[in-house]
Amino acid sequence: MSKPSGEPSLSPRLCFNQTALRDFLRISRGTIDDSITQNLNALLTPSKAGFDPSETTERQTRPANKRLIDPQSCKKFREEILFPSWQTRSDVLNYCAGVATSEDPDDPDVVLRQVESARDRERVVDERLDPYSARFFPREARTELLANIVRNERAVERIIRARTWGLVGERCGDLGAGWEEALDLWQRERESNR
Repeated sequence: MSKPSGEPSLSPRLCFNQTALRDFLRISRGTIDDSITQNLNALLTPSKAGFDPSETTERQTRPANKRLIDPQSCKKFREEILFPSWQTRSDVLNYCAGVATSEDPDDPDVVLRQVESARDRERVVDERLDPYSARFFPREARTELLANIVRNERAVERIIRARTWGLVGERCGDLGAGWEEALDLWQRERESNR
C-alpha cells in the first residue's frame, strides 16, 4: 500500500518554484488519491472461499456484491495515510498562500515592472491610428502569480478529495460525514492527543 510522501521543507523558494510546488502536489496526489482503488483493494483480506467457476458462467458488468472493507482497516487507512497526506498538502498550500499575501522583497521583476509602469504613463497614443495600443498588459508580481496557483490548486484539492472520499465511502460503508467534517474531526482528535 502507498505511503504518504513526506512534507517538503517549507520556504518561499518552494512556493515560488512552480515546478517544485506542482511536482510535490502531483506526486502526493498520485501516491494516495489517484491510486485510491488500489490502496483500498490492498486493505481487503484474501478470499476465504475458494474459486467458484460458476461465477464466470455469465458476464457481469458490475460485481453483484462488492465486498466491504473491514471498518478497522478503513479507519487505520484514513487516520494513518489518507488524512496525513491531505494535511501535508493543506499545510503546503496554506504556507504558500501566506507567502503570496506577504511583501516580496526578493522579487526579481519589481524594477522591470516599475519601469514598464512609468513608460506606460508617459506614452501618448492616438487610438484612431492604433486601436490596440491602449491595451497595456503589465507584468504580474510573482506573489500574484503564486496566489493564482494556490487558488487553482485548492480547487483541484477539493475535487480530488470529494472523489477520493466518495470511493472510500463506497468501499468502507457510508461514512456519514463529508470529507471536510471528517478531516476536521481527525485534526481536532490529533490536537487533543498532543
